[in-house]
Amino acid sequence: MNLRHAKIFLLLASVILVSMPARAATGTNSLVWNTAADRVSADVRGVALWPLLEDIAHQTGWHIFVEPATARNVDVKFSGLPSGDALHKLLGDLNFAFVPQTNGPSQLYVFTTRQENATQRVLAPPAAKTGPQKHVPNELLVKLKPGADIDALAKLFGAKVIDRNDKLGIYLLEFPDAAATDAALAQMKNNSDVAAVDYNYIFDPLPAPQSAANPLVGPPKLMFDAPTDGDPCNPIIGLIDTQVQTLGNGLDQFLMKPISVVGDVAPVTGTITHGSAMAGTIADALAQSSGGHTSARILPVNVYESGDTTTTGHLIQGVVAAVNGGARVINISAGGTSDSPVFDSAIQQYIAQGIIFFASAGNTPVNTPTYPAAVPGVNAVTALGAPGQLASYANYGSFVEMALPGTSYVFLGNQAYVVQGTSPAAAYASGIAAGTKTVNCAGWPQIISAMTQKFPVPQN
Repeated sequence: MNLRHAKIFLLLASVILVSMPARAATGTNSLVWNTAADRVSADVRGVALWPLLEDIAHQTGWHIFVEPATARNVDVKFSGLPSGDALHKLLGDLNFAFVPQTNGPSQLYVFTTRQENATQRVLAPPAAKTGPQKHVPNELLVKLKPGADIDALAKLFGAKVIDRNDKLGIYLLEFPDAAATDAALAQMKNNSDVAAVDYNYIFDPLPAPQSAANPLVGPPKLMFDAPTDGDPCNPIIGLIDTQVQTLGNGLDQFLMKPISVVGDVAPVTGTITHGSAMAGTIADALAQSSGGHTSARILPVNVYESGDTTTTGHLIQGVVAAVNGGARVINISAGGTSDSPVFDSAIQQYIAQGIIFFASAGNTPVNTPTYPAAVPGVNAVTALGAPGQLASYANYGSFVEMALPGTSYVFLGNQAYVVQGTSPAAAYASGIAAGTKTVNCAGWPQIISAMTQKFPVPQN
């Protein structure tokens, strides 16, 4: 086991330690960092180091790096201190070095031994999304009962069928305007031919990976074992995401020919896409869980137009394309607040066929369900900010099945990036499940059961 795999194995194994996340502390916890006046006020009780530094990164815009395994529970109260004095109070006996920058973000290094060992990047939590989930104003997704005629239904409501899947009985209808769409939705809910109907919801862009000047580890070392056609022990992971680029570092042999359900999308250059970061994270998890060689493969399915937004309809098309391409593990990063019964019906049909789904729980952070992660049978994955501690941005609640690290270092050629959120946590889960399958060929229920025990969700 090389250094990378050893570090990640220890990180993943350590999540069985359960501790109280920062949000469970007393409601008086507060940190106000006035960068313009260089004054800081704090009243924090029992807050762990990592969520504290995430908050500082969010309020100041600093790039913060920590020496791995550095820990501290912060219990201080002060008002109106300059930032240097505030850092001494907040960090206690930990060493730190502040490096101001004139042409970019200032840098803060927190360490116990030497500054150069502070290599683990602390990212500010992703911005929370508020308000109802948006939908395409003139489209509806419809699930028909067996024997019903979609063309007759569309004619009845003055709609056009713009996408159809007769096998699943799921169709996308386009209406003249939003008013006609809303009226049809209300009427179709009582139509005897309709099993389910809902808006075609819009999913927000996924968090962008950031460049990492001091990556904690290098690219994963993973050898490819040629798979045997039809062997159930060599799973394909359907990555439902943005486009996936050429990764380099010997990882492209694990990528199958990509699929796009949104037509031709211009290749992204100069930076890494979210889909590429998830492919790299899955490869990392495959290496850790398989001993460094595997026959598992990744099937990239692009469901995002120009890397921006996607819809429920595109997600359904992406899942269908992945399953038709041989995928038996499905990884989904997209998440929203609205539960689509049409999408649920598609997922349930595939779960009944033995397809395994992993989906990110969301980065809000709230305990209300995120979809499709909260769909029954889907394995909802939340993120850890440090071993045993729920990340400050991570969703939680009864729908969440497991918690894995929410920070992943990935590479595009020789350039290092870091990505944070419940998306990399779900990608880790997908890779660990598939990698474990290639090693012992256990049944999926057995693998999932073992993962929920090994990667429990910290309790509030």
